Amino acid sequence: MVDWLNRFFGTQPLVSILDILIVWFIVYQLIVYARKTRAMNLLQGVALILVAKFFSQTIGLQTIDWLLGQLISWGVVALIILFQPELRKALENLGRSLFRRTTSSSRNPSEQLIDDLETSLLYMSKRKIGALISIEAENPLDEYISTGTTLDSNITSQLLINIFIPNTPLHDGAVIISDFRIAAASCYLPLSESKLIPKELGTRHRAAIGLGEVTDALTLIVSEETGAISIVKNDFLHRDLNREDLRAKLMEYLYDENNEDNTDQDNFQMIKDFFTSNLISKGGNQGE
Repeated sequence: MVDWLNRFFGTQPLVSILDILIVWFIVYQLIVYARKTRAMNLLQGVALILVAKFFSQTIGLQTIDWLLGQLISWGVVALIILFQPELRKALENLGRSLFRRTTSSSRNPSEQLIDDLETSLLYMSKRKIGALISIEAENPLDEYISTGTTLDSNITSQLLINIFIPNTPLHDGAVIISDFRIAAASCYLPLSESKLIPKELGTRHRAAIGLGEVTDALTLIVSEETGAISIVKNDFLHRDLNREDLRAKLMEYLYDENNEDNTDQDNFQMIKDFFTSNLISKGGNQGE
């Protein structure tokens, strides 16, 4: 047993353990970042290649092992070239997240988001400034974020109001909020074709309901004609909300007392799903 441990960890077991922990941390961060992007499928493919390389080397399949080795060697260069924008964004997000952890205040980010949304919606409602704001939940909204203008900015009520000022470049379309940041503005959302929607509701409401039919996002609407505030969650529409009702609905759908703890649990679940999804998909795709 001691000899096996010496062979595995070497003469400096603490350094070897630290080395393994660092590698696992890097893999963990890659999975966390990729869970909402097309890079997740790429990581699964890389994992399969590494597993195949390990088994081919263990069994002694020299030709396959050599081919996989060449694929891995040149594949790293190809991935850097093909995914250069994603890699740059990942590094930016990593630096930003580390900075947030060291400088963040004790205030719950959900509470700050609710305050900014409430302030901006009430301001625009009073002045009949049309607005459409979607907040990403579990289902990723990258498909719709890509249709707009990328902002990746902090959320403030002033910025939200300025975006929807009439005749400005970004006022037409939806603002999408992801991970407590404004991901993009002037985004296109899918229009609902439901015949149950009242005829007096316009394109903004149809877009909000359309997004609610295909995702679990929360969408906020300010009517340009009446100034009425509405909220769509899934395919349910809450219309003509006053200040108290608006605050109550925002708290119901957005407030999270344990935001950081829930995020860590979700990240752990994503790692579990990453290693099991290939096995599950093999059995599940047969019925499609």
